[in-house]
Amino acid sequence: MNDIIESLKELGLNTYEAKVYVALLKKYPATGYEVAKLADIPQSRAYDTLKALETAKIVSASGEKPQTFIPVKPKELTKRFRRKIEANIDFLEKKLPDVKKDYNEPVHSISGAYEIREKLIEIIKSAKNDIYIEVWSNDFKYIEQHLFEAYHRGLDIKIVGYDNVQCPFGAVFSHKNGREIEHSLGGRMIFLIADNTEGLFGKVENKVIWTKNTDVVFLLKEFIVHDMYLLDIEDNFPEQLKYFYGAGLKKLKDKILSRNSKYNIH
Repeated sequence: MNDIIESLKELGLNTYEAKVYVALLKKYPATGYEVAKLADIPQSRAYDTLKALETAKIVSASGEKPQTFIPVKPKELTKRFRRKIEANIDFLEKKLPDVKKDYNEPVHSISGAYEIREKLIEIIKSAKNDIYIEVWSNDFKYIEQHLFEAYHRGLDIKIVGYDNVQCPFGAVFSHKNGREIEHSLGGRMIFLIADNTEGLFGKVENKVIWTKNTDVVFLLKEFIVHDMYLLDIEDNFPEQLKYFYGAGLKKLKDKILSRNSKYNIH
């Protein structure tokens, strides 16, 4: 019974109001004296509480002597609470963003391999439309099933796979030199965008950044999409690229990257 009292309190009733309503459900119609005994509260507080509940239209009084009280049906009460809660949520969704016009979503840091995997899974499970991801095969195995389930929910799944990612669903763009890139960067990177609204990136063994900041998410999506463009071009025109840029696109890398750049493999 205590859990019912606590739930009613969470919905806005005070302790006496919750106890009186539950007491009336046990026996009605009931006088104030009977309610006080059933609710195990002082008789003076029972009458005050009944008056408050009557004003709130949660109980009704007979108007006769001795006056008795009847509770509103439980389904009617919960329906009222539901309407009130939904109305408040709708109001807050409309008004809260206007409190600070230039509000920006924060950027959060997540550390630890387990915590990072849990956040990846959470993002994938909550996605509604599409997922763009760059991932190494070592890390893909932890999220493959969740991506597969998302694919069967109708999501568009696009993957840049490092180190020979094997995936029978979605669109996969294979990125060569996974081991060399991992060594060059000092770890395996991951990039994930869901629904153009949520992003995660960083070194998956150590620390990643997670955010719903639309500007950051936009930049991450641009990065992944341009990687996919270049990988698809490289896959379909290998000889032409080798002719223009040399083996391993060396001339292109020399043109773009400085001599001291640690990102000498990509």
